[in-house]
Amino acid sequence: MDKDRKVDHVVVITTSYPDGPPGSEAAGSFVEDFVLELSKRVKVSVVAAGKTSSRVQMGAITIYRFAIPKIPLSLLDPKYPGDWGSILFTLYRGYKTLELAIGEHRPTHLFALWALPSGYWARVASWKYGVPYSIWALGSDIWGLGKIPLIRSVLRQVLINAANCYADGYELKDDVQKISDRRCDFLPSTRSIEINVQKRVSTSGAYNLAFLGRWHPNKGPDILLDALALLTESDWTRINEVRCFGGGPMDGEIRKKVDSLKRMGKPITLGGFLNKAQAVDLIAWSDYLMVPSRIESIPVIFSDAVKVGTPMIATPVGDLKSLFNRYDCGVVASEANAVAYCEAIKSGLFKNPSVFKSGLEEAREDFNLSEIVDTFLYNCDAGA
Repeated sequence: MDKDRKVDHVVVITTSYPDGPPGSEAAGSFVEDFVLELSKRVKVSVVAAGKTSSRVQMGAITIYRFAIPKIPLSLLDPKYPGDWGSILFTLYRGYKTLELAIGEHRPTHLFALWALPSGYWARVASWKYGVPYSIWALGSDIWGLGKIPLIRSVLRQVLINAANCYADGYELKDDVQKISDRRCDFLPSTRSIEINVQKRVSTSGAYNLAFLGRWHPNKGPDILLDALALLTESDWTRINEVRCFGGGPMDGEIRKKVDSLKRMGKPITLGGFLNKAQAVDLIAWSDYLMVPSRIESIPVIFSDAVKVGTPMIATPVGDLKSLFNRYDCGVVASEANAVAYCEAIKSGLFKNPSVFKSGLEEAREDFNLSEIVDTFLYNCDAGA
């Protein structure tokens, strides 16, 4: 720990901290890695949503869980009157748990992941206890909740009163600034990963393709499967195998599409969520990682792929197009639909993935978790 640091104890407030089957935590995986890296420099407590309320000591980190009616919290919809009872209950539980953590540890900074509801709790606690707070905005905060007039007003106040505002995407950063009329800095989200297998590129001319993520419309697994169905028999001779892993609300639709491809004799494998080590192995196995999203900022899977050294085939949404132009780390479709994505896959199949090696190496340097934590703490100290 740095004795000269002004900020010496951070309470991380989040609704995305692992509390379930490995691989199902979505953003929680990189949040946990951020907390672990942060704990090497300062004291850290975590206030997080969970299945049950608890107080657990994990090494040097104290984790305060508050039980919520639905997990993940995104299942609660403020536009649905029937969810408001659960929403108010969650708001009460989360804030009371934050007060408990503050009372026990007297932190010098609060860090809310994400703007709502975590940022709301942080703002109220900051006003009451005089502890500054920072916000790390998520796309669903700005592009979803930010469209609801009353909630947008609350969101704006949460952002305005924060010591620092961050977003993990360039477009998202700009949108935060538009809502709040204040500065927002880019802070990339990334995981700490160990690579236990050597990355190899197929030399046979038949490549391994993989998808890993939520089976949700935003992530576009259906775009991928529809695009695969459009490939010609000649195209398929350049594919060794396709592996599709994850889970989510599109489960039934995804299984039907995969079954259809299997009946056509296509080499496709379906599987569930993977823990971090399994995810790294899948990315290392693949010659191309598929990122067919409809809505995206910068997905964590992007930084996973560049660290492993696997190029991607992506849709041109959010920051992906500019990232691929900057780093030359794969192929980008012209649009976020099955026809355009099919053409992008064909383009990738007729390239050697090794041509993207230098671009992947350049991107890897910019998604360094240690430097990200240092940037956060530097800004905290500067405002202390």
